[in-house]
Amino acid sequence: MKFSAAREVLLKPLQAVIGVVERRQTMPILSNVLIIAQDGRLSVTATDLEVELVAQAEVDVENGGEITVSGRKLLDICKALPEGSDIHISLSGEKLSVRAGRSKFNLATLPAAEFPVVEDIKAGQTISVSQEALGHLIEKTHFSMAQQDVRYYLNGMLLETSGQHLRAVATDGHRLALCQVELDGADLEAQQVIVPRKGVLELQRLMSGEGDLNIELGSNHIRIQLEGIRFTSKLIDGKFPEYDRVIPKESANELKANRSEFRDALQRTAILSNEKYRGIRLVIRDSGVILQAHNPEQEEAEEELEVEYSGEDIEIGFNVNYLLDALGAVEGDIVTLSVQDSNSSCLIRQPGNEDSTFVVMPMRL
Repeated sequence: MKFSAAREVLLKPLQAVIGVVERRQTMPILSNVLIIAQDGRLSVTATDLEVELVAQAEVDVENGGEITVSGRKLLDICKALPEGSDIHISLSGEKLSVRAGRSKFNLATLPAAEFPVVEDIKAGQTISVSQEALGHLIEKTHFSMAQQDVRYYLNGMLLETSGQHLRAVATDGHRLALCQVELDGADLEAQQVIVPRKGVLELQRLMSGEGDLNIELGSNHIRIQLEGIRFTSKLIDGKFPEYDRVIPKESANELKANRSEFRDALQRTAILSNEKYRGIRLVIRDSGVILQAHNPEQEEAEEELEVEYSGEDIEIGFNVNYLLDALGAVEGDIVTLSVQDSNSSCLIRQPGNEDSTFVVMPMRL
């Protein structure tokens, strides 16, 4: 194998895939990237057995071939070389030689045959969607995914297809975020898949926001072809909760507030909340809402906020971080909070927007 490319051309695919290369690996080959050079193209593949990324670039190939080499070391070498350098890479024996100007590096390799790759995912259906739409779904819901819950099916995001809608739902059991987009002219079969947390965050990083993409849904994998990058992720095998049952019906007790003023007031009050539990009390009355927080050091914060409210007087506690995340995802200047009573979940929406819904469970203070 022998090829050459400008430093910037080589950096692009390496930077695109390096996110899934684990630093501490039980299998040494997983800290390597698979490099395939043939027909004027370079393909760089990285995997952690859950998420696989393949990025391509056009290079000058003298002799084709394939090998695996440390992803981070190769990336660090390319980064450290001067801008505009021409890099020449060749394989001799079990060493990969990287040359640029007066610099030369010899890297250890492992055989390409040992590298685990996902070939055919046996896609059941393919969905065409804009990058903007998919990025929007992820942005509005990803913060509600669980991190290391024993209910493993919560450590990811539900993607659901039905008719003309593609829907994303995430919940950690304490809050829920739902967002959907309508795909004009589509007729999608009903299907639910759970994409693992790491796959969702990696996908979010890759989104550039322009152009269309195809989502292939298989029984065990999801595959998305972006510009010059192919993303494949295993799916979480499990049944996602029936999220419709968690979303409360809109209540007569509805608070309408300026979103940025409400968020600023919550952030100020939260300074003196309990650092571990992050609890904050909302005292909601016709005259407005009072935000209260206190902590084990006997410190207290209180702030009054003018809002529109029609309903019963309610005192209710929430994790302030969950409220702030939901308010950050709501679009527009006005936000509505709807709650039945002090023990019920809070429904957060932008008035007139039925496509995004946020639910936060109350906490006892």
